[in-house]
Amino acid sequence: MKQLVNKLKGDRVIWSFVALLALFSFMPVFSASSNLAYIGHGTGNTLGYLVKHLAHICIGFMIIYWVHKVPYHYFRAISKIALPIVWILLLYTLLKGTVIAGANASRWIQVPFIGITFQTSTMAAIVLFIFVARYLSKTKEENEPFQASLIQLWVPVFITLALILPANFSTTALIFSMVIMLTFIGKYPLKYISFIIGSGVVMLVFFLLIAKAFPESRFFSRVGTWGSRIENFTTDKPDEDDYQIEKAKIAIASGRFGGLGPGKSVQKNFLPQSSSDFIYAIIVEEYGLVGGVSILLLYLLLLFRFVIASHKANTLFGKLVVVGLGFPMIFQAMINMAVAVELLPVTGQTLPLISSGGSSIWMTCFSLGIIISVTKKDEEIVEEQIEKEKRKEALQRLIDRELSEEDLPSDQEEEMYSIEDTSKNPMNAVLNK
Repeated sequence: MKQLVNKLKGDRVIWSFVALLALFSFMPVFSASSNLAYIGHGTGNTLGYLVKHLAHICIGFMIIYWVHKVPYHYFRAISKIALPIVWILLLYTLLKGTVIAGANASRWIQVPFIGITFQTSTMAAIVLFIFVARYLSKTKEENEPFQASLIQLWVPVFITLALILPANFSTTALIFSMVIMLTFIGKYPLKYISFIIGSGVVMLVFFLLIAKAFPESRFFSRVGTWGSRIENFTTDKPDEDDYQIEKAKIAIASGRFGGLGPGKSVQKNFLPQSSSDFIYAIIVEEYGLVGGVSILLLYLLLLFRFVIASHKANTLFGKLVVVGLGFPMIFQAMINMAVAVELLPVTGQTLPLISSGGSSIWMTCFSLGIIISVTKKDEEIVEEQIEKEKRKEALQRLIDRELSEEDLPSDQEEEMYSIEDTSKNPMNAVLNK
């Protein structure tokens, strides 16, 4: 174990907080999955869901380990190449979205031959944030006109958002807000930011008008759901979302200070998304105010550590990458908690590293791997460079040795196997060989 810990580079505090959140997630997921177990196979046995969550977490930590070994500046070039690929995946998701539990789930695609559902918008968000950080760091010393930034920066941003919006408004709004925050931190001119915000609002209104004109189109099928959620949030009209919120509030109220105890939640049997969207309500019911506040503090401490990591980064690109990948993770957690206590309408955002799910955990871990790669100390980078040079020298020595062995027989063949008689005894050529 000590050898494994020594191999971990980067900010050890971030590693610790991530490990704590992941370890804590097992009990709530194990408890809250009973509803899915009864619906799925009628036995209520949640062991299979626990093993599945364990597999997701283990794969996620392997992703963190592999990614944090890669120098973060490599992702600078990768983002530019990956963005068109992400557009293709998002378009495919819109056209080939499947139906899960009777609802329109066009935000997911199914990986062929594996059967795993994958949410492409999470990957798109990571690639887009790195792309924006790359552009802002590249143009720091250059005073590019707004027209150039409109084409190079904002057109790719709006293309990405337009492909996510029809299926997932909350994710689109979160990504757009984080991009605006990233440009503000990157010292993009405020007057241009104001123009972009206004343009975004106009485009959203235009999209809603088209949706009203073509309500039967599958591309606008989620617009009615957004409107009803906002309406039900502002009024007391009962519906399915209001049912979930009421059960979540009952769970939170039942928890009181110390909670009912691990695995003793009652509302997990009534909440449809108890292991994902509303897992925070189950946590508060079972662990009380102490557990709920502890989870909140862990996310806030992680946010504070992201701020420190961004401040210590040696390059502007590194600073922006930490902000662009770290802050959305924390804001997503805050949105999930706010929905559970009815401070926000239902959004469908999961609790990072705690809610069950494969692609959301893996993409969160991918982001964390990049962030930890940024936090590597100078001496760690030097050590990696030295190891890389040693491997390169060893490989070169091996190649040189192979080449010398290949050249040796050809150089000595004539001398070793020559039968020319240079001595007085004619039998020496045969006797010597």
